[in-house]
Amino acid sequence: MQVLHDAPLAPLTTFRLGGPATRLVTAVTDAEVIDAVREADDSGTPLLVIGGGSNLVIGDKGFDGTALRIATRGVELRGTTLELAAGEVWTDAVARTVEAGLAGIECLAGIPGSAGATPIQNVGAYGQEVSATITEVIAYDRRAGANVTLANEECAFSYRHSRFKADPERYVVLRVRFGLEDAGGLSAPIRYAETARALGVAPGDRVPLADARETVLKLRAGKGMVLDPEDHDTWSAGSFFTNPILTEGQSAAFHARVRERLGEGVEPPAYPAGEGLTKTSAAWLIDKAGFTKGYGTGPARISTKHTLALTNRGDATTEDLLALAREVVAGVHEAFGITLVNEPVTVGVSL
Repeated sequence: MQVLHDAPLAPLTTFRLGGPATRLVTAVTDAEVIDAVREADDSGTPLLVIGGGSNLVIGDKGFDGTALRIATRGVELRGTTLELAAGEVWTDAVARTVEAGLAGIECLAGIPGSAGATPIQNVGAYGQEVSATITEVIAYDRRAGANVTLANEECAFSYRHSRFKADPERYVVLRVRFGLEDAGGLSAPIRYAETARALGVAPGDRVPLADARETVLKLRAGKGMVLDPEDHDTWSAGSFFTNPILTEGQSAAFHARVRERLGEGVEPPAYPAGEGLTKTSAAWLIDKAGFTKGYGTGPARISTKHTLALTNRGDATTEDLLALAREVVAGVHEAFGITLVNEPVTVGVSL
């Protein structure tokens, strides 16, 4: 276990933003993770858990407490069952399942971060969510002081949400188990229209696993959503805002605002999101509110490749980023009456 004091946290995040931690502990085994958590809890020290750092916005003042970086490793594949240590690099794990001929997470290729973060956020993209394949999550329960194994139905998964996100001070994910599918080297049915178009197939079709993964990687790269140290469009947290889910009343009011602003005949994106609920596109809202690709003149700007990504152009501060985020939130609300919600976790700051 490595322990550093007054340690920079910005290099541990994909934004490259944030001040130092009073103490940074890097744990490489489950036992070290648990020891670090118990030590912080027993002493009443604030604790910040860091995996791949791809979903964190840390304040410029840093974190007054113990930052625990989970760097555990371990991949076990038994038949169609996959178990990942929380510190495993997610995109590498996806590549291994494709090489093994197993379907279920191939369209989640290229997503930065660690395996342990995936159930917290119910990570999803291009028609797949981890909640569809996660069978169990092994976590340390800080309240009980013991390890627990939570079955899928106990994780309370929903759109970009879970039991772990709802109660962030209780659980520290140690391992995640997935149930994948052997479809003879083919992918799961392609659900996302953009992916189907890029592959030249109809939604619901299956394609070779490697084709699905490579296509998603190309789509993500075209939007600046695959990490590249030389490309500031990837100095981000990916999608900064979640797609709004609207009730029938909210949807009607939204459509009225769209007609008022953009004219009759303009139909915003709409996707079923459960009984009486509709999901619309945060990227569409941002663009139509006037925040186009590359928007901004300061060191924090909207990506030149995707309106949903806020980026650090190299010398931004967290306050620069938050000022841009607040401007976008206010502009979208003024234009359409919808309040965008940030997807990344904020530490020591808020919108």
